[in-house]
Amino acid sequence: MKILCWGKSDTGQVRKRNEDSFLINEELNLFAVADGMGGHAGGEKASRLAVETLETRLGAADLADGESQGVSAEDAAGRELREAAEAAGRAIFDLAERDETLAGMGTTLTALMLYGGRAYLAHVGDSRAYLLRDNNLRQLTLDHTWIEEQVRSGFLSRDEAEQSSLKHVVTRSVGFERDVVVDVLAMPVIAGDCFFLCSDGISNHFADREFLALFNRGFYSQLPGMLVDSGNKRGGEDNMTAVVVYVGNELSK
Repeated sequence: MKILCWGKSDTGQVRKRNEDSFLINEELNLFAVADGMGGHAGGEKASRLAVETLETRLGAADLADGESQGVSAEDAAGRELREAAEAAGRAIFDLAERDETLAGMGTTLTALMLYGGRAYLAHVGDSRAYLLRDNNLRQLTLDHTWIEEQVRSGFLSRDEAEQSSLKHVVTRSVGFERDVVVDVLAMPVIAGDCFFLCSDGISNHFADREFLALFNRGFYSQLPGMLVDSGNKRGGEDNMTAVVVYVGNELSK
């Protein structure tokens, strides 16, 4: 398979700094979006440290060691991805412990690794991963937010959640505490799959049906720029980051 990828990040129209970070490592087939929080320089440092730790740990990992024949979130590659995300949490927490100006910083982290014909996802927070397959768009991750918990528990309807002023209250993040529970997913990959990672600065601006319309409007390579441009036209209240990863056959260009 041939992997093609594109990404873009933008400060938006309101924020003074961009606290989002993203990772595209074509050698490792590793991709990530992180949306930092903590004010001042904290959020920016947290998101950057998260993707750097992820890249360093997985670059040094032996993914084939003990590899299973099935598709499991806890085979060697899935385990290494989860442990790298956990290591990012410890690194961020420890840095904040050493520097009181960074106290309370943390970040979302949504990471995708393609290995051995499989896709592995590690996820904490409310950045998202989607999969476009056979012209069907599916959200692969579950938002770790107070609002989403209320919807799943039946206390709020989806329409009520969309109108809530508490949509940004994250219940799980990387680095706010030293240890974090990381959601990990593994699945087979087929030629034609297109994965899409984004921060909530993107997902808050678009319904899923609008994402699908944009996928069908132009080339995948144009999608990150189209999303950022459209988000800015809709107010750009938050930082915006999008990463698109297309799995083609060997003849793809």
